[in-house]
Amino acid sequence: MQIPIEDLFEDIIGKAMRGRHISERLLSERTGVELDTLGRLCRGEFCDESALLKIAPVLGLDPGSLTIAASKAWYPKSVSVEGLAQFNTPYRDMRVNAYLVWDSETKEATAFDTGTDAGPLIAEIERLGLSLKQIFLTHTHNDHVADLDRLKAAAPGATVYANRLEPWPGCEEFVEGATFSIGSLKVETRTTSGHSVGGTTYVISGLEKPIAVVGDAMFAGSMGGGMVSFDDAIENNRKKIMTLPNETVLCPGHGPLTTVGEEKRYNPFFPELKG
Repeated sequence: MQIPIEDLFEDIIGKAMRGRHISERLLSERTGVELDTLGRLCRGEFCDESALLKIAPVLGLDPGSLTIAASKAWYPKSVSVEGLAQFNTPYRDMRVNAYLVWDSETKEATAFDTGTDAGPLIAEIERLGLSLKQIFLTHTHNDHVADLDRLKAAAPGATVYANRLEPWPGCEEFVEGATFSIGSLKVETRTTSGHSVGGTTYVISGLEKPIAVVGDAMFAGSMGGGMVSFDDAIENNRKKIMTLPNETVLCPGHGPLTTVGEEKRYNPFFPELKG
């Protein structure tokens, strides 16, 4: 099953408007786009491409990438990495991801978040004969930790870790820059707050491609909502995720896998990286 893109173009517009504190009326005044047209765009009607091109720069978005999103003309190229598995489970009217990363030589494994049903993740551990040593939380919003107790019960020897800025009961805490290992694999922690206080990106090296488990900091073609700070979210994404090598596989909290290279080209939130 193909995992759908998390954010439609109207979601992108809405996040940018809220993050930059720009109302429909103010956006209309700054761009000359009629309020009726803006309202239709904000409701997801791709009714006027010229209007979309006018509002994008005012919202700090790349016009071309926003148009592609509105046209539904892009989906990230399929990517797979031996030693990485994605689990996509339903949560209310959306779906949420959890990940399993392992060293095929030592059979040591680490889980990233739980989703709402850790059953498939647990079954994969058993199928591959892995030993779950660690559980890392990207952040502590309910959809990402909903089945933590069950996962802990299935692997009682595993240590659960969370960023010190966003502690969780029963978790060991770490500070940004802490490093861990998964067998011969290396894990580097980067605080990518903005969507949440202690949102963390885990950069993993040692597989055939570099991996970054980004939680809700970024999605394919979009980013998290900046619920704590939109400015921090943008800046952290720009400095701590988009500076990774182009081939880095991004594992978001919602939606499909993507890569840094694809996000540079197609993510509207980073117009300065186009070209």
